[in-house]
Amino acid sequence: MLSAALVLGALVGASVAKPEASPFGISSSLTKRISSGCSTSGPASCHNTTRETNLCCFESPGGLILQTQFWDTDVSGSPSDSWTIHGLWPDNCDGSFSEDCDPSRDYTDISSLLENQGATSTLDFMNQFWLNDDGSNEELWEHEWATHGTCYSTLQVDCLPEGSPKGAEAVAFFETVVNLFQTLPTFDWLEDADITPSSSKSYSLSELTEALEKQFGATPTFDCDDSTVTQVSYYFNLKGSVIDGEFIPTDSPESGSCKSSVKYPPKKG
Repeated sequence: MLSAALVLGALVGASVAKPEASPFGISSSLTKRISSGCSTSGPASCHNTTRETNLCCFESPGGLILQTQFWDTDVSGSPSDSWTIHGLWPDNCDGSFSEDCDPSRDYTDISSLLENQGATSTLDFMNQFWLNDDGSNEELWEHEWATHGTCYSTLQVDCLPEGSPKGAEAVAFFETVVNLFQTLPTFDWLEDADITPSSSKSYSLSELTEALEKQFGATPTFDCDDSTVTQVSYYFNLKGSVIDGEFIPTDSPESGSCKSSVKYPPKKG
């Protein structure tokens, strides 16, 4: 079962549909290895009315968090019945963003980092569902951590429990990305709306958006390469820490690159 801290929360003033269970059968071995010690009873990121000073327990300035997923049709080993992970990015509340925030923590050999800290189940899942479309998986994981992971205020080294091993914040980042991805079964949600990959059929962008909006409880964004859908982004605000906080669905602040009619082709295998 999912850690209760990672179950999708309720939108402020609105009801959010929650997946009853992960389609991937999340193992209890994917539970968190460290605790932030932060409460989730405070304001959500981007919704505070006073200045927050404890940025170990309040994500700022990157409080508009987007989880992006690929639909890669020609990546070896990419599952035919699932989208795959691109990343988890901390945009600022105004839509701007920072990148490469702490080069001193640009960890390499992510596989060994995860294995050495007991997160082998997370690594196994990443090797199935976090795939690089242009290079090795390690290169993508290293890039996502260095470019985006180092920018989270709640994942700074000073925010970790005393005695945490080097790189524990990166391990927590990858565990959170995987756990959050498992609550967002894009393929299944589209299939529930009779939207399945097809070599000949086109769908309206509104059909895809409404199918996910119904399940997610907020409006995601699709991106396309010409008319072919390649990526979806789900947006969140956060209560507490990225380590074990509550991710609250929120509407995308922008439209994606897709036109009104899109193609959703099957993977090539």
